[in-house]
Amino acid sequence: MSARKRKLLIVDDNKNVLTALSRLLEMEVDEVHTTSNPNLIPGMIRSNDYDAILLDMNFSASVQSGNEGIFWMKEILKLDPNAIVIPITAYGDVDLAVRAIKEGAADFVVKPWDNDKLLATLNSAYNLRQSKLEVASLKEKQKSLLEKIDKKYSCIIGSSSVMQEVHETIQKVAGTDVDILILGENGTGKELVAREIHRQSSRNQEILISVDMGSLSESLFESEMFGFEKGAFTDAKEMRKGRFEIASEGSIFLDEIGNLSLSMQAKLLSALQNRTFTRVGSNAPIEFDTRLICATNKNLKEMTSEGLFREDLFFRINTIEITIPPLRDRGDD
Repeated sequence: MSARKRKLLIVDDNKNVLTALSRLLEMEVDEVHTTSNPNLIPGMIRSNDYDAILLDMNFSASVQSGNEGIFWMKEILKLDPNAIVIPITAYGDVDLAVRAIKEGAADFVVKPWDNDKLLATLNSAYNLRQSKLEVASLKEKQKSLLEKIDKKYSCIIGSSSVMQEVHETIQKVAGTDVDILILGENGTGKELVAREIHRQSSRNQEILISVDMGSLSESLFESEMFGFEKGAFTDAKEMRKGRFEIASEGSIFLDEIGNLSLSMQAKLLSALQNRTFTRVGSNAPIEFDTRLICATNKNLKEMTSEGLFREDLFFRINTIEITIPPLRDRGDD
């Protein structure tokens, strides 16, 4: 494990288990907290920032259903939605482990545990915790930014007569979940329009991720958009989520989409059609639910006829088209 500070909580009614785990892990992390009383969990969660929580699933000798562990796991996740809970289950109790994962567990540990496997599980848990906190921080920053934006926002986008149609279109489409293509010259405010669409949408409590597609190279496209697993390539020290995964439940703004190469267009189209993507270094598809807003200063219709832009991708992103007038036609702005 790395030198970065880590803090673990172990909850088990068997004090021998607590002692064994503490001795194993105290050299691997900065702090190991233990308790045999699950009623102390809420106070400990409120007072500490745990990277992972090892949680026994049964606390009564006469009850082996795992319901107690499921209950306390749900309580933990209510107190800290980003908590990484790892149930400790008896050997062979696969059904309970699967049930726990469906209820929100990150992984599970089987008694008797293998030390190396346990350490690897905790290392993965730490990386997952960091990723969750990064996403939560991005969402909080997004929320703070939106709160500072004027409710009307029209004074920023523009209030000239030729912009009134744009405002009306925004109001009509924001409440839907259709994909939108924004057309306009550089400097006309395409990103501002995208942000206003998101602000007026039902997803406005979630994050809007803005991506400059023109800055993505062929080699970085998949890792930036879809993320990568630890070890996927030389510098992949930790798993990292891509833009689509971070934007899930919110909106994603793909600026200058007309700059994508045909091969990158194909990869993007596949993700949009299937509503899934695969991180670099993995074969497991990940579903996403994201509102798509694209923008370009290019004539995509001409590009499709010239074979420079995929026609199927063009129709996929162009459910609703919003054209922003050039600044020279907006004297009042």
